[in-house]
Amino acid sequence: MTFIEQLKEKIWSGDDILKEEAILLYQEPLEELCQAANEIREHFCQNRFDICTIINGKSGKCSEDCKYCAQSAYYHTSAKEYPLLDTKEIVRQAKYNAQQGVLRYSIVTSGRALKASELEQMCEAIRVVREQVDIKVCVSFGLLNEEQFGAVKAAGASRVHNNLETSRRNFPNVCTTHTFEDKVQAIKAAMAAGLSVCSGGIMGLGETVEDRIDMAFTLRELGIKSVPVNMLNPISGTPYEGNVRLTVEDMRRIVAVYRFILPDGSIRLAGGRGLMEDKGEGCFGSGANAAISGDMLTTAGYTIETDMEMLHRLGYEVGLI
Repeated sequence: MTFIEQLKEKIWSGDDILKEEAILLYQEPLEELCQAANEIREHFCQNRFDICTIINGKSGKCSEDCKYCAQSAYYHTSAKEYPLLDTKEIVRQAKYNAQQGVLRYSIVTSGRALKASELEQMCEAIRVVREQVDIKVCVSFGLLNEEQFGAVKAAGASRVHNNLETSRRNFPNVCTTHTFEDKVQAIKAAMAAGLSVCSGGIMGLGETVEDRIDMAFTLRELGIKSVPVNMLNPISGTPYEGNVRLTVEDMRRIVAVYRFILPDGSIRLAGGRGLMEDKGEGCFGSGANAAISGDMLTTAGYTIETDMEMLHRLGYEVGLI
């Protein structure tokens, strides 16, 4: 029995793999690794595929210095800048996405955290969406506290998005205006308020293999079940504009190892998928079973229609996980 098969059997028996095992797993032959990861995905998640869309509800002038981000006020990029969208526009886009078969719709705003008046405005938008549209609402409003997350839940949101971005060790190299622990505390506050949490990171920030694995283990410890795996799109004007872009093979390997670490989770291809020649199809055969469709925050993605056609061809059934 190969090492990959041994770990697969260990997971199927209900045990978690160890960090040392994950590091060794990362070096295994790609095709065998991806096939086993896909078998784990089928075993725990069947053929359900969770597809969501996002709307850039507030863009630019962010106070944080995340080195990958086009919306940071620290850098000179071509990203658009505008205040909160009004409720009418947020509802309009929610209706459009629901008509395309999307089941989750996330409102994302720039900045460390929404101000009290902004949060009130967004809660009203969430209420109207939930009244008028048959779609789940997710939010990414920054580093809120438990009381604020409670207001978001009361308005009708069901999930909070808050990426760790990278490992605890590497985080200070990526951002200095808030900490990894700030992220963790916000995640715990959202959970305490009764919200589920979607959290993952960006690959290609200069992290090591161990950093990638450490982040996955932190997500497992936190009980995260929806894990976005972004591939860095090096944005001109940011400190990471010269970073080497990862390949499809790199992303397949990362997704596959994440499936071993998080066997029953939704491994979600997110930002950077538009850079992949195969639209992410290789990752969807390597353990990934979720995606953000349509445009990303500041970069173009794939159309919902195109994604739905691909998922149907791959034998997936779109549904909430």
